[in-house]
Amino acid sequence: MVALAFLPELWTEILIPVCAVVGIVFSLFQWFIVSRVRVSADQGASSSSGGANNGKNGYGDYLIEEEEGVNDQSVVAKCAEIQTAISEGATSFLFTEYRYVGVFMVIFAAIIFVFLGSVEGFSTENKPCTYDDTKTCKPALATAAFSTIAFILGAVTSVLSGFLGMKIATYANARTTLEARKGVGKAFIVAFRSGAVMGFLLAASGLLVLYITINVFKIYYGEDWEGLFEAITGYGLGGSSMALFGRVGGGIYTKAADVGADLVGKIERNIPEDDPRNPAVIADNVGDNVGDIAGMGSDLFGSYAEASCAALVVASISSFGINHDFTAMCYPLLISSMGILVCLITTLFATDFFEIKAVKEIEPALKNQLIISTVIMTVGIAIVSYVGLPSSFTIFNFGAQKVVKNWQLFLCVCVGLWAGLIIGFVTEYYTSNAYSPVQDVADSCRTGAATNVIFGLALGYKSVIIPIFAIAISIFVSFSFAAMYGVAVAALGMLSTIATGLAIDAYGPISDNAGGIAEMAGMSHRIRERTDALDAAGNTTAAIGKGFAIGSAALVSLALFGAFVSRAGVHTVDVLTPKVIIGLLVGAMLPYWFSAMTMKSVGSAALKMVEEVRRQFNTIPGLMEGTAKPDYATCVKISTDASIKEMIPPGCLVMLTPLIVGFFFGVETLSGVLAGSLVSGVQIAISASNTGGAWDNAKKYIEAGVSEHAKSLGPKGSEPHKAAVIGDTIGDPLKDTSGPSLNILIKLMAVESLVFAPFFATHGGILFKYL
Repeated sequence: MVALAFLPELWTEILIPVCAVVGIVFSLFQWFIVSRVRVSADQGASSSSGGANNGKNGYGDYLIEEEEGVNDQSVVAKCAEIQTAISEGATSFLFTEYRYVGVFMVIFAAIIFVFLGSVEGFSTENKPCTYDDTKTCKPALATAAFSTIAFILGAVTSVLSGFLGMKIATYANARTTLEARKGVGKAFIVAFRSGAVMGFLLAASGLLVLYITINVFKIYYGEDWEGLFEAITGYGLGGSSMALFGRVGGGIYTKAADVGADLVGKIERNIPEDDPRNPAVIADNVGDNVGDIAGMGSDLFGSYAEASCAALVVASISSFGINHDFTAMCYPLLISSMGILVCLITTLFATDFFEIKAVKEIEPALKNQLIISTVIMTVGIAIVSYVGLPSSFTIFNFGAQKVVKNWQLFLCVCVGLWAGLIIGFVTEYYTSNAYSPVQDVADSCRTGAATNVIFGLALGYKSVIIPIFAIAISIFVSFSFAAMYGVAVAALGMLSTIATGLAIDAYGPISDNAGGIAEMAGMSHRIRERTDALDAAGNTTAAIGKGFAIGSAALVSLALFGAFVSRAGVHTVDVLTPKVIIGLLVGAMLPYWFSAMTMKSVGSAALKMVEEVRRQFNTIPGLMEGTAKPDYATCVKISTDASIKEMIPPGCLVMLTPLIVGFFFGVETLSGVLAGSLVSGVQIAISASNTGGAWDNAKKYIEAGVSEHAKSLGPKGSEPHKAAVIGDTIGDPLKDTSGPSLNILIKLMAVESLVFAPFFATHGGILFKYL
């Protein structure tokens, strides 16, 4: 008998929900602090904190006190008006999107129930367990019912994660703008705390809902842990399904508005970014929230849910599940619980232990969050591995049981954790204008947009090299130690500091919106310089967040792939057989097909936006002079209609491919499709995201004009600057639509295949059966 873990089951039952609740309470506390910054001209309201906080972080300052001595209450009112318009636009879009997604959710839930229920002919009789014939497990109909429930829970949690993240972001953007009047440090604090609300709320709620679901399902399943955790995989499928539509729909929305606003405003009319005369400017700011906030939140929640499900499925047929060791079984959830506590401590370094006093301190403060959380989390993983795991145990490995030590599993998690940090910093190197790659791209704008595009594409291709090696080493180490379970917990290691990662990621769009509000409200140039500095740092950290998301998606997909082939009864995937090779080719093609659909969708929507913006400039008298107000609502409607319409075909491509391939061609061909899409999808996703990020920051490098080199390429409106803007508009759909959506494609197809594995194993491959 394998020795049990040091941590008693009762303590595990208490610790996991307590850590989740602590995370939720901490996020609400951060929201409360942000809410004390009033978007109002009422001076007394903002100084109510009094005492200890006076003079620090701006809580004791009057909002309408400019450093220059200006006391203009109309500026505050204008900020509040713009914030309301952005919030209402974002809320309206998400409700429209969720209505369409809700219909899909109901239809797909029915498909899950019917397909999985038909595995045993809708029998209600217990059946022999798949991996142990001496025991009986619950019927397939029960798995169908509980998988459907788990799918709905995952989908609802994903939707709420995105929606609540968007609400806090739109709540905080004007507050960040107003705090920028007192200093860049005070604005940074508001933006970062707001990002932390989203980060902790998502990480904690995802953990809590998953934990509660497991315990409720356990009441029915009892000793049948194999069936229990097979049903739980529906949770990951629900999370990623919603993330796909959120990412694609939000990405099309934001980039249609962004490209339309830039092409007409910056290039044709030579007006600043976020100029209130530009009709697309409100749609652009709305897009930042529905794409970069709601979409990213759902995306990373999906990765977390799928990594947890993959680990739990493999563990349930290992010694943890066979011996009913609940504490060891919950090892993935204990990692996530420790991650919440570690991120809580890490956040204090940015908000309480140190204070930002200069622009140059912003980016280091954000990067230090990643380093501090990774270092502390390494210690946390060691503690969890020591108290939560037996010293020796077995892990299921394609039909056999592999003996593993607890220190080996600790190394599996750590290799994923540190690989994430490496990917993050490599991404930063290739997308930050502080380093030579982006500066070279900016310099190439001297000779026009063509050379800018060539240099940007080359940078993106080159940026793939180190992240792929990092992922490859992670896979080799983790698989060598603990087979596919090791890969799954390596992915969880990369996602263990998700609260900090999301806080940093959400900070970017909040700062971007703050800059837009400052411009539209007519605030001074000094205020805009501060918000631009916040935005520039956020732009780089957003690229780091995308790097984390893509890296974790690669590991999650491989872990899910391993769970799928085990569940489907495929012991080896032979690439020399025709069934597999055709799957590999088709799978490798899918990311290209998907990217073509999303890129064209952005192009089509942007075309309509450009025509509308031109129409308004040409037909509304006094618009360029600033005496007339543009029709923002029409541009918002164009982005909304286009994104809702255009998100459906790419979504159907991803969701239907595993069903069609598995049913008609069987599990071997589907294995090839999953492997092919993983291999090509990761490369394209990294390249697209980094190319787009580099073009964006090359443009900002020229606009900021901080160095002598940058000044020689500027100012705004110069030919090099126009070339940089063209590169940025090409890169927008790459970095914010196609690139981030691809990581959902590869992991969503894998988790869908895992959920439907019993059906494919029983009824799949009908074409080959009759040939």
